[in-house]
Amino acid sequence: MPAGVALDVYTRARRNDVSAGEWKARVDLAACYQLFDRKGWTDGINTHLSVRSPDNPNHFFLKPDHLLFHQVTASSMIKIDLDGNLVDPDSGKVNPAGAIIHSAVLAARSDSNCVLHHHTDAGIAVSSQEDGLLPMSQHALQFYNRVSFHEYEGIALDPSERASLQSDLGPTNNVMLLRNHGILVVGSSVGMAFSICDQFETACRSQIMAQQSGARLHFPTPAVCEHTAQQFERGSQQRRADSTEWKAMLGWLDELGAPYAQ
Repeated sequence: MPAGVALDVYTRARRNDVSAGEWKARVDLAACYQLFDRKGWTDGINTHLSVRSPDNPNHFFLKPDHLLFHQVTASSMIKIDLDGNLVDPDSGKVNPAGAIIHSAVLAARSDSNCVLHHHTDAGIAVSSQEDGLLPMSQHALQFYNRVSFHEYEGIALDPSERASLQSDLGPTNNVMLLRNHGILVVGSSVGMAFSICDQFETACRSQIMAQQSGARLHFPTPAVCEHTAQQFERGSQQRRADSTEWKAMLGWLDELGAPYAQ
């Protein structure tokens, strides 16, 4: 594929029955599902990724429950509301736990438009450690004192769990460890959420590998940890994730021939 092929991704198969903004959201979310598949962050048809509709902040998209991540396309997305109801009753079924988790987070966090949830081995392992993510790598330091925790309450099928999910995530953190379960990430865009998720997953894998070595771990000072976290927060990371990095990821999918933009 020639360089820059991803630049036309939002117009190459655009559907006329949805707005340009909605189509972009669908394409980005489908690309994220496909990227999760290629990264190995899947659990069969389980776990779920969502994006808010740019046309209605009370609507968002999830994949059909029966699809594997590599089968997800822009056209296949199902739209539901923040109460977990299908906007189009005939559009299919979504993961019921996904409807509860994502509707809760998007309702509480107006600053966030994308929610990603996975069950990777490293994510489950770190979520089950009492201290959670340790400040032992550059990847981890951007999350220093910025990770929320949600205690395990069973499979998220009870709407009453929405309140504790919202309270535990809080108003500012972008990552939450779901104890004994996995990871939840929020972002202002799909590209930003994917970047956060990628960084956090690397931090978790590195931590498990270091712990398995049995060697004594070395940590930066608290002052350096906080300084590094603030460096990540100064804005350049947001712009880089939304533009340069996300375009590169779409280009990679194009090179692989992934049919996400259909």
